Amino acid sequence: MSAPQIRPATLQDDEALTELDRSTWSPLHAVTPEPQPPFPPFFDSGHVPEDYLVAEVGIEGAEDRMAGYIRVARPSPHATQAHVRQIQGLAVYEWARGRGVARALLRAAAVHARNQGARRLTLRVLGHNTAARSLYESEGFAVEGIMPEEFCRDGQYIDDVFMALSLTDRTG
Repeated sequence: MSAPQIRPATLQDDEALTELDRSTWSPLHAVTPEPQPPFPPFFDSGHVPEDYLVAEVGIEGAEDRMAGYIRVARPSPHATQAHVRQIQGLAVYEWARGRGVARALLRAAAVHARNQGARRLTLRVLGHNTAARSLYESEGFAVEGIMPEEFCRDGQYIDDVFMALSLTDRTG
């Protein structure tokens, strides 16, 4: 498998992203119910291609294949938060995990956010998702807050962890 190549999403990615999103759903990272058919389109008025980056990898003897995506969007429409971007979704196919796809997407997301004038990149992750939390920490994200028992699924309470990455050297 070749190194991940990151590109902006396009409307033509809708079906492939729907399949990726559906096939990677897990209670490890989702608090919403498992998606059931019929599956809605991936893109809609609140989820536009401009907010997504897609990772593709080359597989020997085959065309490049979509391996994952990341959504980087404004956390709110308020002008007072225009300097912040938030990761609002990250998914990588099982077959591509452990091969640097998520790391490449995170790094590209930071560049993408910085290029949009952002000073901070934030995310929320479920407390029990230790693999994701470790990855985020290894990329410089720091825990800024924990909301204990923010979610309850199947009688189990789950913490919501807020993490952030500074995109400046704090001198500007």
